[in-house]
Amino acid sequence: MLRKLFKFNGGVKPATNKADSTRDPIKPVPMPPQLVVPLHQHVGGTPHPLVAAGEQVLKGQRIGAADGNVSSAVHAPTSGRVLAIEHRVMAHTSGLTTLSVVIEPDGEDRWIDAQPLPWRSMGADELRDEMRDAGVVGLGGAVFPSHLKLKPGKSGTDTLVINGAECEPFITCDDLLMRERAKQIVRGAEIMQHMLQARRVLIGIEDNKPEAVAAMNQAIAARGASTMEAVAIPTRYPAGGAKQLIRVLTGIEVPHGHRSTDYGVQCFNTGTAYAIADVVDRGRPLISRIVTVAGNVERPGNYEVLFGTPMDHVAALAGVKADTDRFIMGGPMMGFRMPAYDVPVVKATNCILVGSEALFPAPAPEMACIRCGECARACPADLQPFELYWHSRAKNFGKAQEYHLFDCIECGCCAYVCPSHIPLVDYYRFSKSEIWARERQKDAADLARERFELRNERIEREKREKAEKLAAKTAAGRAAATADNAPAPSAEPAAASSDDSKKALIAAAMARAKAQRESAAAQPTLAPNNNIAPATPTATSAEEAPSASSTEKPL
Repeated sequence: MLRKLFKFNGGVKPATNKADSTRDPIKPVPMPPQLVVPLHQHVGGTPHPLVAAGEQVLKGQRIGAADGNVSSAVHAPTSGRVLAIEHRVMAHTSGLTTLSVVIEPDGEDRWIDAQPLPWRSMGADELRDEMRDAGVVGLGGAVFPSHLKLKPGKSGTDTLVINGAECEPFITCDDLLMRERAKQIVRGAEIMQHMLQARRVLIGIEDNKPEAVAAMNQAIAARGASTMEAVAIPTRYPAGGAKQLIRVLTGIEVPHGHRSTDYGVQCFNTGTAYAIADVVDRGRPLISRIVTVAGNVERPGNYEVLFGTPMDHVAALAGVKADTDRFIMGGPMMGFRMPAYDVPVVKATNCILVGSEALFPAPAPEMACIRCGECARACPADLQPFELYWHSRAKNFGKAQEYHLFDCIECGCCAYVCPSHIPLVDYYRFSKSEIWARERQKDAADLARERFELRNERIEREKREKAEKLAAKTAAGRAAATADNAPAPSAEPAAASSDDSKKALIAAAMARAKAQRESAAAQPTLAPNNNIAPATPTATSAEEAPSASSTEKPL
């Protein structure tokens, strides 16, 4: 029974240029002298290095641990010695560097002890963690960590879409993968269907790949997967966009601000399905991928390339022509020019497009927009590219967002049909990067403010605690002093007896003094010149001395 297909708005039909690279099977790549493995190869946090310079590693050994949940691990592509962990130029048009692990192969290519996963008896979260630690990301170009997408939506998942459209000109890596390894792709789709609890699986393949459609149908039949179907769709760029493919296969239009999972649909690339089957059935992490080498080369073809292999090492196998002046990662519509020939192949590298002035001549001079509307008619995302262009050019980023700038998939259809030769996608990328930069600055400012407020709160808390401790110590001291000064009940009688004894002593002293005065008064007057010294001059005798001396005068 023929399946009803739907159409998406816009799109273009550029020359495909795919035939030359599909004549030969997938070929291996000789081991390069060095592998430069960037730790950051996907959307999300940069993995933390797990090895050190000088350390021996095995093939498939984890050398970078995922940084949080929105991240994915990185593994050694072969066995050998870690020469350095340093910043190297990454595979991006900016020419910036990223932290990379440099490995010198030992030539033995020894695997780690890998074991198949008992995935049917494993919990869903446990299986997703295995995917994260195996470094599985979307291999269609987005390189989003796959374990995050392997969760059923809020209302469940009805349809799992496997994207085999591969609509970009020159690129044929998915085509060859489906032709040669269809069984593993079907196996991976079956595992994902189990994880998502999806009712059915639809594998969308452009109808200019009849061999791939036949191979997938044969594999599905051999597997007995009654809920899985390979569907040939009309060839029209960009049918390989997730929203466009979902529209064609299911008729569901995913609106702005929503995700396909809100409508019970999830989408993965064929390469991702193959990688998941490899993880589950052989316990092997993602360390390589199929890469198309095409363009200005003698022998276009597809190669299985270890991550970290220099691009010029791979391109040389296809016979790079002498007038080559650039390497493009990806296709001519959405690809990026590389800053150097020896940048490493990463998980996002689906094609090394070798360019030259003759193959890709310089674009005509940019002219003023004439508001013809051709870009809007070609836009598959139903946007208004000319409005995005004007607001991006004026750096009015808020307005650009109002026109749904971030719904643009940068397919290049608008620039392809623009009669004024305006590089529209470049303007959109500029706006997006500026908005992201400002958001990062705002986030950094918010974080700094939070830290400042927390610091002030901590200082105030410490002051308060210190004052409370001091007050408590003072109160304790006062209480102790009061307790020391208060008379003890048992000591009162003793104190009273002490006072009584003092009074008795004073009374006794006064009595003795009185007795001495009376005794002195009662003594007879001494005869003159009896040479007897007067008595000790006490206060009483001193007062009485003058009268005594007066009595001693001769009569």
